[in-house]
Amino acid sequence: MTLLNPWVYEIWRFVTVTFLALLAGLLTGNMILSALIASLGYITWHLINLVRLEKWLRSGGASVPPIGKGVWGELYYDIYRMRQRNRKSKRRLADVIGRFRESTAALPDAAVVLRATGEIEWFNSAAAHYLGLTSPNDIGQRLINLLRHPAFSHYLAQGDYSSTLELPSPADETVILEVNIIPYGGKNQNLLIARDITRIKRLESMRKDFVANVSHELRTPLTVLSGTLETISDADNSETLATWRRSLNYMQQHTMRMQNIVDDLLMISKLEADDHQQDHHPVSLSALLSTVYDEALVLSDSQHEIRLDITPSLWLLGDEKELHSAFSNLVANAIRYSPAGGVVVIKCQQQDDGGTLFCVKDGGIGIAPHHIQRLTERFYRIDTGRSRDSGGTGLGLAIVKHVLDRHDARMEISSKVEKGSEFCCYFPASRRCSAVY
Repeated sequence: MTLLNPWVYEIWRFVTVTFLALLAGLLTGNMILSALIASLGYITWHLINLVRLEKWLRSGGASVPPIGKGVWGELYYDIYRMRQRNRKSKRRLADVIGRFRESTAALPDAAVVLRATGEIEWFNSAAAHYLGLTSPNDIGQRLINLLRHPAFSHYLAQGDYSSTLELPSPADETVILEVNIIPYGGKNQNLLIARDITRIKRLESMRKDFVANVSHELRTPLTVLSGTLETISDADNSETLATWRRSLNYMQQHTMRMQNIVDDLLMISKLEADDHQQDHHPVSLSALLSTVYDEALVLSDSQHEIRLDITPSLWLLGDEKELHSAFSNLVANAIRYSPAGGVVVIKCQQQDDGGTLFCVKDGGIGIAPHHIQRLTERFYRIDTGRSRDSGGTGLGLAIVKHVLDRHDARMEISSKVEKGSEFCCYFPASRRCSAVY
């Protein structure tokens, strides 16, 4: 039976009823009455089938559909088949949701399903533990009304969930949570994941405290040792002193290197201890880079050609000491890793988008591509011997990275082996300011 057969059957039914009505009209001599009776009968038949369909649908349509002929039989069957498909789809969806809830319920991390408007649709037991939610009282409540933390309110309102948020647990303030919201379902729903990072934060704090404490503890004996060596070296020449002169110079060099490492460790510890940006002030890049240029001349000791190219009247909103540390570290590296007679170019220019670009370019030994991604790691060295001989501490680029992060800036590195390197720091337009802020 093809799809058109029910309609062919219905057309034949209509033609038959019409023919019988005309025949009855001719025999009785009353065409109008015959047509009226035939129409009422035809309409009544359709109404009876419509009532049967309505009763079947009202009962849920789960039972066997009514038996009908022609179009009505096909309609009953199509509706029944469609409802069966819907039931199967609902069962599959229910199974998927059930498995999802079982898996998320077993997660050690808190998981909360949120509607687009922020109401809680479901949460697991970990969410009850870490976020203090209760079931079923909190189902349907807006999470922002239950998790009252200013940082979370701002995070939820901004709608940008590309980054995570750290905040104390509302159930236990000693527990630190990392919160991440993942949109899904065409952004009609959000999945909130909160995991306990208390142990990680404690380890980070212990590491910061260790670096700071060890650096402070080393600083005093190093100062005493350095002063003693300097005193001995400045003493009157004697045969005994001449014998130890080379050893004393060697000790002084390494004492100075240890002092530089301690200073850099203290700098990193200070930057890490202060996670939030301080009140920044307008910084004149012309004046700052002029100071960096003078320091570069002293460090080079006339062994390199150092060029300075600065766009006049450039000001940045930031911390002058931190920016000086970052810029001087990049310039010092360029000088250390450039051969005598090499050229080091320091440039600072305004970009078309309003940002500021600071670059240091050298013609030195260059960097292989596989090293570039790890350059900002602490104590990471491409050539350990060469770096130590040049006086580097292995912490300079780590300091640069911290400073740039605190100034909303990013660094790009391009280099070719034996062709030189270029380190560029881009500061967004939001960091531009005038002399009077």
